[in-house]
Parts: sequence; structure tokens; C-alpha cells
Amino acid sequence: MVKPIGISPSQLAAVYPLLYHMAEEGTWESIAKNGLRSTTALLDLFEIGGPARTGIESQHRPQSKTITHKVYGSAVIRDQKPLRDSSLNKCLIDLTSAEWYRLLNSQVFFWVTKDRLLTLLSARAYRDRVHCILTVDTKQLLDRHLERVKLSPINSGSTLYNPQPRGTRTFLPLSEYPFEERKSKRGLLNAVAELCVDYSVPDISELVTRVAHMEGPKETKTIYER
Repeated sequence: MVKPIGISPSQLAAVYPLLYHMAEEGTWESIAKNGLRSTTALLDLFEIGGPARTGIESQHRPQSKTITHKVYGSAVIRDQKPLRDSSLNKCLIDLTSAEWYRLLNSQVFFWVTKDRLLTLLSARAYRDRVHCILTVDTKQLLDRHLERVKLSPINSGSTLYNPQPRGTRTFLPLSEYPFEERKSKRGLLNAVAELCVDYSVPDISELVTRVAHMEGPKETKTIYER
């Protein structure tokens, strides 16, 4: 029996009612004002082009990068420490590494389970730093941005621990995502690894249910809650 392709927005929201995004400490005020932006959208907002943009958008970032603008102040573009070019080149299917980096940088990423968030927060590269964690209502985000939402079956920003093949079909719209097949192989909670929104979520302040600072698995400060 062939498993059906796709998952409806209501089904997705029922399985993963909350989404989680990890940002830099102290950035909520700027995010609430300017929207939750992908790296590409931040570079557009900050009017950064030329070689400086290429270095950020099309190449591996081993460290976070701070950008500045006379109107918008400063913003931190997060590192890509879990990615390794040598491993990435081996698992790319139909894209170059530069194309893959541009694809990643054009998306706003969310974890679909808190367990995945806590795994990242507990990683050696991040566990000793404070991060701003946004918790988002899945149904509300899908109601407003479904046409720009895609799902990934893998941690697309990592090539650690047996990196999986990836390419142009890694991110799929809900209607094309093989949810039932993934569920049968990985279980309900691991059927989806990531949810991403193309370019930006400008109305993120209306979609969050909670904003907090966390260090490792420990919450250190509540910023906002509704």
C-alpha cells in the first residue's frame, strides 16, 4: 500500500503545536520591530553587498558575524559551526556548497520539537552562552505564511554524525512532504526535523507565545509571555 504524500496544515499543527527559534541574547526588541529575518533578509535590510555579502551569504561561517547600519544599528548573523565543507561536499546531490549556503541563508528556521532545541542548546559550541528563544504558535504561523513554509526531514545546518544527502528537494511544501513515510520510519515526533519560512516572518511579534533567555537547558529570564 502506497503511503499518501503530504500533510495538511491542521495535521501539522496538531502534531507540532509549537515551534522554536534560537536567536542571539538581547535581540528580541530588534526582532519584534524589524521582523524575524533570514540572513539574506538581514543583508538586504542592512544594505550589504559586494564581497562582504558573498563572504556571509555564500560561504561557511565558522564564527558569528556582526553587521552594522546607520539606521538599524547592529545585528548578529549566527555561526554555522555544525557544518563542515569537506563533509558537505560529499553529501550534496544537485547543488554546489555556495548554492547550499545561499539556500540556507534565505530561510528562517524553526525546530518543531523542544527536544531538538534543547539538543542544540546543550551542544558544546552553544551551552555556555545565553540565547534568546522564541516559541511560536504553529497554527497561527501556518495561517499567515503557509505559501512560504517548507519542511525538512534532516538538520539541514549540520554535517556532524553521519551527514544525510541534501539538495534542492530537501525542503518541501507541506503538500509534497512524505510525512506518513517518515513517520513509519522515524516515529511521529521525528517525522519532521525542521520547518522553515522563506525570507522572513515580518509579523513574528504577533505569533510568539513566549520569549525567554536560556543558557543550556536552563531558562534564565522571561522576556515576554502571553
